[in-house]
Amino acid sequence: MRRRGFTIIEVAITLCILSILSAIAIPRAGAFLDSIHVRGAVVEVESMFSSARHLAIARGERAMVEVSSATGLVTVSVDGVAERSRNVGTSHGVTLTATRPGMTYSPTGAGYGAANLSVVVRRKRSVDTVLVSRLGRVRH
Repeated sequence: MRRRGFTIIEVAITLCILSILSAIAIPRAGAFLDSIHVRGAVVEVESMFSSARHLAIARGERAMVEVSSATGLVTVSVDGVAERSRNVGTSHGVTLTATRPGMTYSPTGAGYGAANLSVVVRRKRSVDTVLVSRLGRVRH
């Protein structure tokens, strides 16, 4: 009579191979998830700067984008009134570091200030930077 099933050696070898493959795949999956969160936050920060520029042009008033490195909050205000606010740090699980606290757009869409603004978005090993030129153009 022949028995059906697996021997303990076959099960042990299978578990050993699965654990080795998991040890290789899990760190890469974590890094991939970090880059997804950073990319989502970068797109959202770019969107906030672009919407501030468009609001300044459309309304013919100054618009300002404020970036809080401590809380991860990005706020768009037009003529002192907050129009849009988003906590990018909390929603994407990232930290934001800005070289300046904010950027102001003129009614023509040009940026005020003598220097570029950089916003560094970071989550564990994944990092990306949003650069806003003195003229108000956004790129990363």
